[in-house]
Amino acid sequence: MGDTASSELRQLPVGQKIKLLVKALDGAQRTNEALAQCSDGEAMLDVLLEASAKLGLGLSRRELADTPPIRDWVWWKNKQALLTIGDNKPRYQQDGGQGRS
Repeated sequence: MGDTASSELRQLPVGQKIKLLVKALDGAQRTNEALAQCSDGEAMLDVLLEASAKLGLGLSRRELADTPPIRDWVWWKNKQALLTIGDNKPRYQQDGGQGRS
């Protein structure tokens, strides 16, 4: 990509840059294999930062960690709740039997 295209990509809103990254990951076998082999969300962010840099998107680690769907992928890899209330229990554990018959 030329410098002009790269600087234009960097000026896009974060949400649009994330969409471009996700679209680029579709079918990117090596990157997807690297993501699958990551031991935790931090390792995933390293792979995604590299992919963002190669695409000229200029996403920061923080932007990746805070923006869906990447945020949710990291959460899933870390097996952490997105939202906790009370005794540091994930929301789904606190809800008890709600929604069950």
